[in-house]
Amino acid sequence: MSQNRNTPQLRMPMGGRPMGGGMHMGGGPMGGMRMAQSGEKARNFKDTMASLLKYLTPYRFPLIIALVLAIFGTVFTIIGPKLLGNATTKLFEGLVSKVTNAAGADIDFTYIGNIVLILVGLYVISAICSYIMGYIMTGVSIKVTYDLRKQIAEKINRLPMKFFDNKTYGEVLSHVTNDVDLISNTLTQSMSQMVTSIVTILGVLVMMFTINWIMALASLIIVPISIGLISMIVGRSQKYFRKQQDYLGHINGHVEEMYSAHNVMKAFNGEAKSIAKFKGLNEELYSASWKAQFLSSIMMPMMNFIGNLSYVVVCILGGFLAIQKTIQVGDILAFVQYVRSFTQPLAQTANIVNVLQSTAAAAERIFEFLGEDEEVPEPSNPVSLKDISGAVSFKDVSFGYSPAKTIIKDFNADIKPGQRVAIVGPTGAGKTTMVKLLMRFYDVNSGAILVDGVNIQDIKRQEYRSAFGMVLQDTWLFNGSIMDNIRFGKLDATDEEVYTAAKTAYVDHFIHTLPSGYEMIMNEESSNISQGQKQLLTIARAVLANPKILILDEATSSVDTRTEMLIQQAMENLMKGRTAFIIAHRLSTIHNADIILVMKDGAIVEQGSHETLLEANGFYASLYNSQFEAGPAEADS
Repeated sequence: MSQNRNTPQLRMPMGGRPMGGGMHMGGGPMGGMRMAQSGEKARNFKDTMASLLKYLTPYRFPLIIALVLAIFGTVFTIIGPKLLGNATTKLFEGLVSKVTNAAGADIDFTYIGNIVLILVGLYVISAICSYIMGYIMTGVSIKVTYDLRKQIAEKINRLPMKFFDNKTYGEVLSHVTNDVDLISNTLTQSMSQMVTSIVTILGVLVMMFTINWIMALASLIIVPISIGLISMIVGRSQKYFRKQQDYLGHINGHVEEMYSAHNVMKAFNGEAKSIAKFKGLNEELYSASWKAQFLSSIMMPMMNFIGNLSYVVVCILGGFLAIQKTIQVGDILAFVQYVRSFTQPLAQTANIVNVLQSTAAAAERIFEFLGEDEEVPEPSNPVSLKDISGAVSFKDVSFGYSPAKTIIKDFNADIKPGQRVAIVGPTGAGKTTMVKLLMRFYDVNSGAILVDGVNIQDIKRQEYRSAFGMVLQDTWLFNGSIMDNIRFGKLDATDEEVYTAAKTAYVDHFIHTLPSGYEMIMNEESSNISQGQKQLLTIARAVLANPKILILDEATSSVDTRTEMLIQQAMENLMKGRTAFIIAHRLSTIHNADIILVMKDGAIVEQGSHETLLEANGFYASLYNSQFEAGPAEADS
């Protein structure tokens, strides 16, 4: 959701999390987190990889250069064994000549020396090519990672609240971290490895056939065996890798949830249940990890075994052909090295295919996230809300979070500028839902909400929400100084404006009693001040924002009686000349409301002033009297 940096608008800053529907956590910041399943297969590998390649289109020129460098670097390495074989042959011929003919020619060290210099040059050039290729691929990877994270962050701001009703923080966070990191690692390492492996396999085949086609064909016997074994291992291990990453995500989510809700877990003696759940998840993770790692670990030993068999074939066949003078001794040495160079990239290719499956799964999740339905587009000809008076009307408003269940039914109400409107009713009556609709966190299914006679869907969200300030029962403060937390209501506010807002909210005095005063740093959980003090800070934030319309959700519920009286006085001053919506649970706090809307089952069943509703002796009167049956002191406690 867009946010005006100078005004409260969506207003987590006004004192709490966005009303309901925000990113819920199931008990903790990472509650129910489902990490990126690095072993998971994509449902549509081909289309997903095609979509991923589109992200690489702007970098096609450096990628082509990296590809060419990878080919050159690999080719130079492949030529090495052939040249080394020639040097070995020349050395062998010289030694044989000296043995058979003492007066014969000496070993041609000049020829051998030249080959050694050429080999050194080739290997240096190959290393330089690999270095430059790695540098280019790292740069491309970082840029693609940056672009993806930027798009995800922008997408989060465009998603409707209903999306987060079914998602946890961990699920969204996994897109930004695990999924993107996996793609980044693939681009940095696996892509270059795949190119070099393929070029190595093809190049080695060409070199082997140029030496001797009989031995080349004999060496190829290992290919179908290798492919069969690799396919069998990969096919069996893939499901365990998927399960491993799945349960790793569940364990991370459980640990984060228990850590963030540690006080609640302790208070309700949930240690045993938490440990039992962790043990169950950990056992599942152990089982899947053991099987996945075991199956993967046997791949290289099996490939080495097959490679050793190939060495035996090459040596026996090569010795026979050498006796027949069909092949040189140095060529046998070259063949042995080529066989080694041939089996290793086969195993690497199998591993890379596994990584690509995981990468496709991560990319698929990212693209699905980026393809989620966004908020209704902004109006093409938006209406400006400058100098609004604060008149709000609900016209036949109906709404349900799902089509099958309507919560708000034919809601009608007209609020004049400056009026204080209390919304009361039992739990589940739709009080908070009405505020969500008013803030346009959700759009109505039918009917309309008007502000100053203008349908709120005809106003840009950023401008519309900038007219609102919210003070919620559930406070929200961030890791920063107290000054910065108050200033979040109006980011360009001066220090003097912050001090004035703090004094208006009766929070200035206690701030001066804290270490470092306004510069004291709030910790991540804001646990270094009391709940009541946190509530006072969020009220000061709302005062600083100076909004046109206020939404108060039991804003004083977390403070003591004396502080509540001071806050009520501050709120009286704050609400003068402003339209205010007050969600009330303690009915003793809304005596002075101009209009009380009594909700039941999503509909307004009564409306009027406090006295009028009591005289009517209806649903409101029964609610009010039920709170005072045990006495006002207990009812307000």
